Amino acid sequence: MSLLGNKVALVTGAGTGIGRASALAFAAAGARVVVSDIDSGGGKATVEAILDAGGEASFQQADVSDSAQVQALVAYAVQTYGGLHCAHNNAGVLGASAKLVDVEEADFARVIAINLTAVFSCMKHEIPAMLASGGGAIVNTASYSGLVAVPFAAAYVASKHGVVGLTKAAAVEYGRKGVRVNAVCPGTTRTQMNIERAESSPVMAKAMTDVTPMRRLAEPTEIADSVVWLCSDAASFVNGHALPVDGGAVAQ
Repeated sequence: MSLLGNKVALVTGAGTGIGRASALAFAAAGARVVVSDIDSGGGKATVEAILDAGGEASFQQADVSDSAQVQALVAYAVQTYGGLHCAHNNAGVLGASAKLVDVEEADFARVIAINLTAVFSCMKHEIPAMLASGGGAIVNTASYSGLVAVPFAAAYVASKHGVVGLTKAAAVEYGRKGVRVNAVCPGTTRTQMNIERAESSPVMAKAMTDVTPMRRLAEPTEIADSVVWLCSDAASFVNGHALPVDGGAVAQ
């Protein structure tokens, strides 16, 4: 039997980058995947890629900062596939690069709303669906910036530290009821956004690779494989963990 059998998985921010890789990995592991993103074009392209590879998936657009849309997204998964067993709450934004005192309050609020409050909203609706489905596993995308600080990203760092704390809180409440909750903490990953940042300046490109002892960016598939493992029975006693997938960046 495949790693995730015939389970139902939900991935937010699945229109590109880590989210797309995660959705593809869930499908390759045998899950039926609900692909969600605020960008319908990217989300539908992810579904097409899954279908082309022989998997099963459908798209549901959602702005995760709107709790009503999150509730509707989870309801869609249950109505379409009969339950919910796995979720990767991945949608997020970086926010503006600035010293803390120069961060606009509106930008800080936006980053917290999308990166942290939305993870709360997702779990608030996913957990009851998983309990009704006999249990499940959730992985929240934090960051190595959720374990250590990086400069000029106060809102992002705060939001990702919050994701780690929220993950642990959910894990200790629901582990005994059959829902495991973990976080993945990626290092700098080869997404389109980071490729563009690297191409903008040789200094930036070197800084992005020098942050890790492995002196390279992570591939989205490397993060996705960790997410699928955390959702699988192979990680059946892993709960409340913030897993760095960062090439050793936080070990320095």
